[in-house]
Amino acid sequence: MQHLVQDFINYLSIERNLSGNTLEAYRNDLNRYCQFLQDEGVKRPDQIDISIIQKFINTLADLGLVASSLSRNFSSIRSFHKFLVGENLVRENPAEMLQSPRLPARLPKILELSEIDAIMAAIDINTNKGIRDRAIIETLYSTGVRVSELTSLEMSHVYFRHNVIRVFGKGSKERIVPFGERAKSYLKNYITAVRSLLRRGTKSGDILFLNMRGTPLSRMGVWKIIQQYVKLADIRKQVSPHVFRHSFATHLLEGGANLRAVQEMLGHSDISTTQIYTHLDREYLIEQHRTFHPRYK
Repeated sequence: MQHLVQDFINYLSIERNLSGNTLEAYRNDLNRYCQFLQDEGVKRPDQIDISIIQKFINTLADLGLVASSLSRNFSSIRSFHKFLVGENLVRENPAEMLQSPRLPARLPKILELSEIDAIMAAIDINTNKGIRDRAIIETLYSTGVRVSELTSLEMSHVYFRHNVIRVFGKGSKERIVPFGERAKSYLKNYITAVRSLLRRGTKSGDILFLNMRGTPLSRMGVWKIIQQYVKLADIRKQVSPHVFRHSFATHLLEGGANLRAVQEMLGHSDISTTQIYTHLDREYLIEQHRTFHPRYK
């Protein structure tokens, strides 16, 4: 299928004279589509039907892709299949009778990268509280974890050698999630310079993120921290911890990350990771994160 995508890109470049940025957008959308088809066991274009395309679009919507990106993906797929018909490679265009994606009533909000940078810049990392808060927000955005997963993270769940954390999600399902170098730096600084000062024996336990009284940080505590810096950054959007999760997924996918890898990082699949050192896809997930996350370095 990939060679057909390349033929289509060549057609768009030569016959339609599209810009380099537009061609790259088509390429990213269709490469991700082809990966999805491969994962679904589809090997030939004549095996694709409406239900498969709809499933792909729905999957993107579930992962938090914004409306404009969903529409662009759908347009890319429809144009690609129209090209295949024109080249007599298939008889019908399975996307022709499919209407524009039925989007959720409320698409998840996301932050632009400039807004995330502004929030980070608003944190005073010359204070203990600022060091902790920067580590919290960097971790939220670098990993895409749910706030409940963040607050339940334990010291023993962080593996700096491999740049991954072990997360226990819904239904106590375990997964391995990579984090970037920036998050690693701020996490290390928090653990060595601040957490040791906040720790209050058994009250703290092994929980990674503590409040200023030395007890485990609550979900409401994380929400209040975010509100403080959103206000300082003069961002008018309603920003919750979950917005960082949606932003994480959207930015990775729009950058061209593999759909299945992002699904596993978010914990939307049934894949359950139980042994960190024997997980076959660990290095692949880390590479996907390193390549496509805008704040990895």
